[in-house]
Amino acid sequence: MNTVLKRSETKQEHRWKLEDLFPDQAAWDKEYAEAKQLMSKVAGFEGKLADPLQLKQCFELEDELSLHVERLYVYANMRHHEDMADPTYQSLSDKSKKLSVETGEALSFITPEVLSLSDEELASFIEHPELAAFRNTLEEMRRQKGHVLSKTEEMLLAQVGNVSQAPGTIFSMLNNADMKFPKVKNEQGEEVELTHGRYIQFLESKNRDVRREAFKAMYETYGKMKNTLAATLNANVTKNIFYARARKYPSVLEMSLFGDNIPKEVYTNLIDTIHDHLPLMHRYMKLRKQLLKVDELHMYDLFAPLVDEFKMEISYEEAKQKVKESLKPLGENYLNVLQQGLENSWIDVYENEGKRSGAYSWGAYGTHPYVLLNHNDNLNSMFTLTHEMGHALHSYFSDEAQPYRDAQYTIFLAEVASTLNEALLMHYMLERSTDVKEKMYLLTYYADQFRTTVFRQTMFAEFEKIIHEKVEQGESLTPQELSKIYYDLNVKYHGDEMVVDQDIEMEWARIPHFYTSFYVYKYATGFSAATSFSKQILEEGAPAVERYLGFLKSGGSDYSINILKKAGVDMSSPEPISQAMSVFESLIEQMEQLTKN
Repeated sequence: MNTVLKRSETKQEHRWKLEDLFPDQAAWDKEYAEAKQLMSKVAGFEGKLADPLQLKQCFELEDELSLHVERLYVYANMRHHEDMADPTYQSLSDKSKKLSVETGEALSFITPEVLSLSDEELASFIEHPELAAFRNTLEEMRRQKGHVLSKTEEMLLAQVGNVSQAPGTIFSMLNNADMKFPKVKNEQGEEVELTHGRYIQFLESKNRDVRREAFKAMYETYGKMKNTLAATLNANVTKNIFYARARKYPSVLEMSLFGDNIPKEVYTNLIDTIHDHLPLMHRYMKLRKQLLKVDELHMYDLFAPLVDEFKMEISYEEAKQKVKESLKPLGENYLNVLQQGLENSWIDVYENEGKRSGAYSWGAYGTHPYVLLNHNDNLNSMFTLTHEMGHALHSYFSDEAQPYRDAQYTIFLAEVASTLNEALLMHYMLERSTDVKEKMYLLTYYADQFRTTVFRQTMFAEFEKIIHEKVEQGESLTPQELSKIYYDLNVKYHGDEMVVDQDIEMEWARIPHFYTSFYVYKYATGFSAATSFSKQILEEGAPAVERYLGFLKSGGSDYSINILKKAGVDMSSPEPISQAMSVFESLIEQMEQLTKN
């Protein structure tokens, strides 16, 4: 099908049913009016929160109002995503966004007012029987208290907020708007301008000259701006140190982990355990060199296809069937909910004119989750389906088991359920694959996920740790110093089988995540936790499934690290990362075996 259908031409059974949220526009308008009315009551509590009964009523009003606003916002924006050009839902989306901002402003006095209570008062509120439903909220406020400053200081920090965005904004402008790359030759020998979007396409080319030329052109361009880019990264590190010291944290790393209450060991364990398993990465590099049939493996060979293009045609109906089969290890209860989602219009399946690109899972508390896809009949789309249904079922189970305030899980946990589904689907596909080419295609697809999500993100995490510690110890970061640290890490991670081209020393200059400091480690921990869960489920069966379902039902009712620990994945120990590495090792062994045959 070459033409993209209009929204009105898509089949009903392939569209999500947003009527489950609001039957019609009139119902939305009615709830909007109710939310506005509730908002007008909020100010009446200001200055009264030292009374536990007033605080209880205020929290209850906050929950009621927030839930209304969430429902209105989710519905308006999902309608907008069906066809971004439709003016009716453009304006409804804007209306819901304004309401959301107004609500945030109206409620903003609550936390500072509660934190102005004395330690004794706050402790008595936490134990107060009338406030039992809000114990987690109050304990979290108490935990934050040591890092909240006086009213005047907080106002000053708020004013610094705009200035503090400067390093990231300047980098983004340089990287996306001002940076111009030269032309390089594509596979047809035509001169094409290099862009961020085309760079990976060039690196995936079968033609090595194309890969090499794009790689060199990319890093030479960054090299010409190394002083400016080093200054922006330096400014970002300095800004982080300013905030850490102002808010009385021992280090930037500890400040960054504090929000999710993650112990520092989780971060250091990840790096140390990956160091212990670097020989596996080196072994994979050796295998890559062998499969590409090259004398030397270079940095620009990392994305080159290892298997001649293998086309897997998988229709949506077939994808649903395979996903269901692959998730059987999760038991009857999970499968029943999955079936509901697949058959009862939770999913918006195909692309249509004006529809938002990509895929996501979303929804509002009290109604089932929804999934947006832009499905193509291929392997990638099947993995996207199981990934998004992983998110959806995580939300379903946590909403069902938890009160509104405790249902939302953190970013630290968010990718676990989706990645676990992918791991089980991959296991299912590999078990049943009889075609050598297909099996090799699947194995390389999976092994590269380990390389990019676990090893590469951990290398990024280590780079961030090193550069922050240097500046915290009073050293400066010259472009030469940044490049040396980054180059040495690449040598360490890729090993002797890889020729680490000097140009890669400039890669630090193009990674946007370095401006959202100490975030990337979550990709590696989430992937490792999911891989550990899948290993336990496939090996132990029922007891592991029970623990995993407990994890899905926990939402945000406890700190992330505790929720995982109860379910049998202790991220403060090296164990889950070691388990993930044993899965990676088995992939390499299977690939080595296939190359011998």
